[in-house]
Amino acid sequence: MTIADLNSWFLYLACAVLGYLLGNVQFAVIISRLKYKDDVRNHGSGNAGSTNMLRVFGLSSGLITFMGDLLKGILGVLIGRWIAGEVGGYVCALFVVLGHDFPVFLRFKGGKGVAASLGVVWMIRPLYGLAVTLAAVVLILLFHIISVASMAGSALFLLLALIFDWGNWPLVALAFLIWALIMVRHWENILRLARGEENKFSLRSKNGTPPNGKK
Repeated sequence: MTIADLNSWFLYLACAVLGYLLGNVQFAVIISRLKYKDDVRNHGSGNAGSTNMLRVFGLSSGLITFMGDLLKGILGVLIGRWIAGEVGGYVCALFVVLGHDFPVFLRFKGGKGVAASLGVVWMIRPLYGLAVTLAAVVLILLFHIISVASMAGSALFLLLALIFDWGNWPLVALAFLIWALIMVRHWENILRLARGEENKFSLRSKNGTPPNGKK
């Protein structure tokens, strides 16, 4: 292994570490603690994500969380590209999602990585991001089940990468790993779907009042 190879691996390692640390920034936990003096992980699904925030604390908190997590994915790609080029962007993006899903500073109890992954897709391939977003919106409108839209969106990203970026194996690998992570993080949803017990999405489900009654 040459000095140049060692330098490249060091840069990729830096991308991984920075991406993971960025992923540890949990907007759901920050917002729920600052605004409601509570932890969203104590309620609902127990996840630190925008869907659980929406169900527990209402639409505005859910949307803010979603946008924050989306920006994490975008920022991860930008940081990785700045450090180690296009592949560095893929590495940093992957570890942002890993950090979001399994945050070491929160005892590895994070979210499901959907919003962060969508930010990654939009940053890497805007047309794929548009296709995934439109597909997710249509599925939510049809079935009112966010988990179905999330899993289908990750599968669509992988399919598009396989069809149009087959020669770009780092991107295909990233798409596969993002799909795999989202499927793993949704295993409980898959079981509920199989039993016909999955929760359906409704904007009228919450009025923004937290479970403990405190604003």
